[in-house]
Amino acid sequence: MLFWQVPAPNEAMLISGTKRQAQETQFRIVTGHGSFVLPVKQKARMLSLALREAEIAEDCVTQQGIRLSVRAVCVFKVGDDAVSIANAARRFLSEQDRMEELVGRIFAGHLRSIVGGLTVEQIIRERSRVAQEVMAGSHSEMEKLGIVVDALQIQEIEDATGYINNLAAPHAAAVASQARIAQARADQEASEREQQAAALKAEYERDTAIKRAGFLAETEQYNARAAQAGPLAQARASHDVIEEQTALAERQAQLAAQRLEAEVRRPADAEAYRQRTLAEAARDQAKFAADGSAYAERTLAQAQADANTARALSLRDGNQELIAANRVVENLPALADAAARGMAGARITVLNGTDGVNSMAAGLVGQGLAILDSLRNTKDPAVDGKRSLRVPGNP
Repeated sequence: MLFWQVPAPNEAMLISGTKRQAQETQFRIVTGHGSFVLPVKQKARMLSLALREAEIAEDCVTQQGIRLSVRAVCVFKVGDDAVSIANAARRFLSEQDRMEELVGRIFAGHLRSIVGGLTVEQIIRERSRVAQEVMAGSHSEMEKLGIVVDALQIQEIEDATGYINNLAAPHAAAVASQARIAQARADQEASEREQQAAALKAEYERDTAIKRAGFLAETEQYNARAAQAGPLAQARASHDVIEEQTALAERQAQLAAQRLEAEVRRPADAEAYRQRTLAEAARDQAKFAADGSAYAERTLAQAQADANTARALSLRDGNQELIAANRVVENLPALADAAARGMAGARITVLNGTDGVNSMAAGLVGQGLAILDSLRNTKDPAVDGKRSLRVPGNP
């Protein structure tokens, strides 16, 4: 609408020309909403409520008579209440662009008065106090102007006489000394650390060189082993072949020895044993025959002697039985000789050696004598009562 006007959020619309006023002013203040403005009859103008900044650069003399150049920044705006807007509108509505300059001048005057009552040390160390005192001194004036100060900051203090530098000289010297000491310590620590780093680097290089040498040695060793692998494998193969051939030769020698044992030695031992056994048997047989012949001869001689004695007795006494026995006795040598020849040609195993041969010959002769005794025992009892035949060696 042509007659409806709305101010911006950071503006206040001042409408003049109306008779009824809500405030005790000659104009109506509208903020935050629109309003009808009748042409020709009413007039509307805008007052900025935005934040403003004023820079202050002023030469001040301290309580000690030392001239200082102080630079500060003041942040302000028109108050949001109707009284502040009305005060500001009456004073700055037509000169809103010069508001920063006018406010800066006011704060510069208060800054000179505040700095004049303080020493340089207080100003330097208590800048916030200076700002608070300046704001407090200008509060009534700012209120009349409709201005609200949000912040006042002292940015820089310059001293043309060098007083501030002289104040800072001892501290600067101490700080410089401490700085030099700290730098020396830092340099010493840096040197020590550099030495340690150099030592560690040297140690690392040494270890690296040792490991590299070890790796090279292992590489050369592996290369040498690889180069010798063929000859070693061939030598091992030859060695294995020789071992197998040696084992085969040993097995062949054992087999030949076993074959010799089975085919030659054992048959030879058996043949020797057989020959030795046959020789011993022949020897025993010859000895047996000789012993038998000798014993037979001795027995026959004794029997013949006994027969002759018996014959003489029988002839003397006229005993016919004894005569018949005498005939048997006469044939006993022939019988013993035939028995001896039979034993000489027979394969008889004698267990008791010479005693066995003697026992056998005695058995043959004893059989002959037993025949003689049986013939003698068959004689007439009457004749036996008159005489008896006594044979040596018999009862």
